[in-house]
Amino acid sequence: MSLLFSPAQLGDITIPNRIVMAPLTRGRAGDSRTPNELMAQYYSQRASAGLIITEATPVSPQGYGWNGAPGIYTDAHEQAWKMVTKAVHDRGGRIFMQLWHMGRVSHPDFLDGETPVGPSAIAAAGDAHTPLGKKPYITPRALDAKELPGIANTFAEGAKRAIRAGFDGVEIHSANGYLLDQFLRDGSNQRDDDFGGSIENRVRFPLMVAQAVVNAIGSQRVGIRVSPTSQFNDMHDSDSIALFTHYAKELNTLDLAYLHVLEAFAEGHILYASGEFNTPHIRKAYSGHLMVNAGYDDKTGEAALENASADSVAYGFPFISNPDLVERYKEGKPLNAPDFDTLYTPGAKGYTDYPTAK
Repeated sequence: MSLLFSPAQLGDITIPNRIVMAPLTRGRAGDSRTPNELMAQYYSQRASAGLIITEATPVSPQGYGWNGAPGIYTDAHEQAWKMVTKAVHDRGGRIFMQLWHMGRVSHPDFLDGETPVGPSAIAAAGDAHTPLGKKPYITPRALDAKELPGIANTFAEGAKRAIRAGFDGVEIHSANGYLLDQFLRDGSNQRDDDFGGSIENRVRFPLMVAQAVVNAIGSQRVGIRVSPTSQFNDMHDSDSIALFTHYAKELNTLDLAYLHVLEAFAEGHILYASGEFNTPHIRKAYSGHLMVNAGYDDKTGEAALENASADSVAYGFPFISNPDLVERYKEGKPLNAPDFDTLYTPGAKGYTDYPTAK
């Protein structure tokens, strides 16, 4: 049997195949920031994935910064997510929520005029797509160390809400240039206290968050995502291999369900940035279930499992346009191409209207 279609254990749950739906921001929650029936339909259409990881979901108003993203910090959010988890479970699926804080790449237009926060007062290059239009990122307010436990607690509270809403677990977003990634990398973290400077100090806050979430819902329902070579949101680090192998070793002590690595599998890929891949080093350093993501297809995904580079493979764009991706891969059917013009637009077009092979 192909390894892609073999079962695996992810913490407390068994997944029937190793084809994971990667987290994909789609912006269909509207101004209410609350999940809706259309989102329930979208996720349930993809329930044959071994595991669904939801779009990034802010854990607090301070962490919000994307038009139409759903939240998980109010009773209304929690209640509405139950509709999504029930729809997925009714079709035999499994679903984790990705917990998010955008940090410096939010904007005052999302924050009632407040300044976004980050590890240091260093603005990201680029623009925010705010409710009032496209605007340059502003210089964030450097967080005081005394504020960090409170932010970690918002992740823990979001995790508890997710479990009450019926999720099988959560994934902590420690990637893609958002708050936890901002603390990890020295391009955005130039603090001179216990949370900046050395690698040991820069991993301290992300580990605080991970420990808080583990304490809240148990380690076997928690995954974490990293993006060692991604330059998205103006991210870079002077020694990503040393940083992320150290981080992986520290995460071993938490006994998580998985570590999810977003890194290109080949040179020339849009995310390929460093001269050397991080993932093989992380594989050696991390003793638990390793999930990989970025540009894989069925053949390269199978190869990654066969050569033990990974234990499961997450797919992003293929799942956008192929709700039956697992079945298409299993039967060798061609894939629908995604419509990039409708990635973040409101409504069903380019969201729930992609046909299955049947």
